[in-house]
Amino acid sequence: MLKIRYKRLSATAQTPRLMTPHASGYDLAADITAELVIPPQGRECVPTGIAIALPVGFEAQIRPRSGLAARHGIGILNSPGTIDADYRGEIKVILFNQSSEPFTVTPGMRIAQMVIAAVPQTELAEAEDLDETSRNSGGFGHTGY
Repeated sequence: MLKIRYKRLSATAQTPRLMTPHASGYDLAADITAELVIPPQGRECVPTGIAIALPVGFEAQIRPRSGLAARHGIGILNSPGTIDADYRGEIKVILFNQSSEPFTVTPGMRIAQMVIAAVPQTELAEAEDLDETSRNSGGFGHTGY
């Protein structure tokens, strides 16, 4: 089992938690001292009060919580956000309110989930040509709608 070290940066920061025995993501909570209102179509960078130490070859992906998206239209702007193995600062989540109603983030509210993923070490090599595939350069919507 891979162990990821974390540090609470404030006394109110909550430890990331797996909410079920087979959950893929650790829930992250808002480390704020007062309610934070995100207006319709607005965004806020919400601190979690947590920093992590990932080993080389891993990243943490910060993803939206499905319940907040389905019930309130709350997402994450740069989803998934990436925490690199060499970053040791506070994890912050850019919440975006896609609804027509204001949304209130309360202290300790679970706002995102963090998934740890392996990232192979790679090297780019420039080439004169690339191998052919059945898709080739077919891009956005190439298989229909």
